[in-house]
Amino acid sequence: MASGGLQLLGFVLAFLGWLGIIISTAMPQWKMASYAGDNIVTAQALYEGLWMSCAMQSTGQIQCKVYDSLLKLESSLQATRALMVAAILLGLVGVFVAVTGMKCMKCMEDDPVKKMRMAVFGGVIFIIAGLSALVATSWYGNRVARAFYDPFTPVNTRFEFGSALFIGWAAASLALLGGAFLCCSCPRRETSYPPSRGYPKNAPSTGKDYV
Repeated sequence: MASGGLQLLGFVLAFLGWLGIIISTAMPQWKMASYAGDNIVTAQALYEGLWMSCAMQSTGQIQCKVYDSLLKLESSLQATRALMVAAILLGLVGVFVAVTGMKCMKCMEDDPVKKMRMAVFGGVIFIIAGLSALVATSWYGNRVARAFYDPFTPVNTRFEFGSALFIGWAAASLALLGGAFLCCSCPRRETSYPPSRGYPKNAPSTGKDYV
């Protein structure tokens, strides 16, 4: 049975991973314009995210534009959005479930087995949330890499990985690791043995038994 310290460490890591998933989803720097060409001279940096595209001028001024229509977006971008939002919602549920099963909380103290099962269930939810975020960020990164190395993509329209992708990968890893630590508190089944039968005591012999 895992100690309370390991359980607390797992919850902290999973919670930090969930916060990182939220930050990564909200950031516009999922991909940034590449300046790999020799003849490219620009005074602004271009970023694109899940919800908006931004341009940062050389003066430090940032201008962002939210995507106008949801139906005009690519299906892969919509799927990435859905996976990240699902990861956030699952993480929220995992926080409440895991807190209920923590040893340091007084909830369900009368039934420690169910309390530990709640912590394990919260860990499983965090693992699913981490996998969802990992699939979304990896899928998006794969699309960016394929477009970058595509010879038919113009040099001035190529993009590279943005900081939001790296934050998303790190957050998904933390959620997976924290969920795994929480799952380590799974109660082991105790082997039950049948009660041992006692041998009957010999009755004290009396003189009447002899003839």
